[in-house]
Amino acid sequence: MRRPADQERLYLEAVLATYNNLPGTPARPSRRDRQLARDLCHRGVPLRTVRVALILATARRTLRSGPPLPPVRTLHYFLPAIEEVLEQPPEPGYVEYLNVRLRPFASQKCALLGER
Repeated sequence: MRRPADQERLYLEAVLATYNNLPGTPARPSRRDRQLARDLCHRGVPLRTVRVALILATARRTLRSGPPLPPVRTLHYFLPAIEEVLEQPPEPGYVEYLNVRLRPFASQKCALLGER
């Protein structure tokens, strides 16, 4: 599904900003990350679905017990979560709860990168 250029640009910016602002992800997207975001846009995957999947998978990694996992290196890591959310979307209240729980970790990342 082709979207107008402005819509595609906004979609890419939103996906990559969400990805890069999450804890345990790179500070900048790679060329492959940009291409995958473009592919998701062309496939017609709703932006909300991608955002929910990124939050869900990041919460599973970040809020689990045990030693910290290594950082995520690519947006491709989230493809199974995107498919999961497409098949069975979680309750919106649960996603908001996870988002609130992740905020302190995202704030730490911003502080480490010197952002405000």
